[in-house]
Amino acid sequence: MRRRTAARVAVSTLLGVNLMLPGGSEPVAAAGFVEAYPVTAAAMRAAGSPYADWTADGRRFLMFDPRGDGRVVEVVGDLTGADRIAVLVPGVGSTLADFDRGLGGVAGRAPAVQARQLYGRLRSTDPSARVAVLAWLGYDPPDGVLAAAGDASARRGAVALTGLLREVAARRPTATITVVGHSYGALVVALAAAHAPAQVGDVVSLGGVGAGVQRADECRDGLRFWAAEAPSDWIRRVPAVRLAGLGHGRRPGDPAFGARPLPVDGVAGHDGYLTPGSATLDAVAGVVLGVGPVEDAR
Repeated sequence: MRRRTAARVAVSTLLGVNLMLPGGSEPVAAAGFVEAYPVTAAAMRAAGSPYADWTADGRRFLMFDPRGDGRVVEVVGDLTGADRIAVLVPGVGSTLADFDRGLGGVAGRAPAVQARQLYGRLRSTDPSARVAVLAWLGYDPPDGVLAAAGDASARRGAVALTGLLREVAARRPTATITVVGHSYGALVVALAAAHAPAQVGDVVSLGGVGAGVQRADECRDGLRFWAAEAPSDWIRRVPAVRLAGLGHGRRPGDPAFGARPLPVDGVAGHDGYLTPGSATLDAVAGVVLGVGPVEDAR
């Protein structure tokens, strides 16, 4: 047993990733750049269905941790050659179990589905573009609306996300990175962007609960802040207050925040921003590609 464990540690060292071995309280996970792919694939096969099926389908993951609510980071596209990279961060209640199917079975909230929809829109907008999309469930989102009133989970998530962004920027120094957060995830990406490398030029809030600041011009110099908030999104009913550590202040979708507005035609409710046919999906693709919102490039 000791020999097998030593061999696995040696393999992880050669791959240049941080492998956390099964056993005791340690998770089954791998963190790193694309060198993590074979390590996470092996861990997912060992974890069984449905995760073994995901990797059998040729999907690629930078991280996999089935403990608790679970954590996972999937890459759609060629991360090693991408010039334009988008990182999607989900919000309240997102778990590994819902990564493919969406919270409550709502496919529009599934990070894996959103990443593929955005990647497909990027490819159809500019087939020659070298793009990659990361579905980043690398933190433990709050389990409900009441828990989401605080920012502790967002701050922990921002630290982890900043680490990933720095790694990606170091590996792809000429690439441009856009971070996209939905709901509570918008707070995570905004906090992370404050300490992210210069390659992170755009922050996108989709039905965002807050940004950690009261105005877009309080963000890091050179950072462009975009926001979409549909008229039918219940997030509009969330009070824009912060008192005794609860609440997140002004929402990015509030015109007083000063974010660059994104079109929301075709968006229904809180979860429809990245669904095919929505103006927001088209616009986010334009932001990632550096051409600004594109309402219809089909």
